[in-house]
Amino acid sequence: MLEIRPNCECCDKDLPPDATEAMICSFECTFCRDCAEGALGGRCPNCGGELVRRPARPREKLAASSASARRHLRPGGCADAV
Repeated sequence: MLEIRPNCECCDKDLPPDATEAMICSFECTFCRDCAEGALGGRCPNCGGELVRRPARPREKLAASSASARRHLRPGGCADAV
């Protein structure tokens, strides 16, 4: 089951469980679409993997399968990724 991280690791934008602009890699590093397509060029700065749209978790499923509240942030954002 996906962790559904709550924020972009670059710019710290909130990405709620039903966000359609959340992008992830196979390790579930999470970025907003603006950072993923812009500064990162579609590649995860942590592993080099492809960034794809994260599936949205329906609100009615959150009670039994909650999303993560732990925020992840890259030191310095993604400035070093370009």
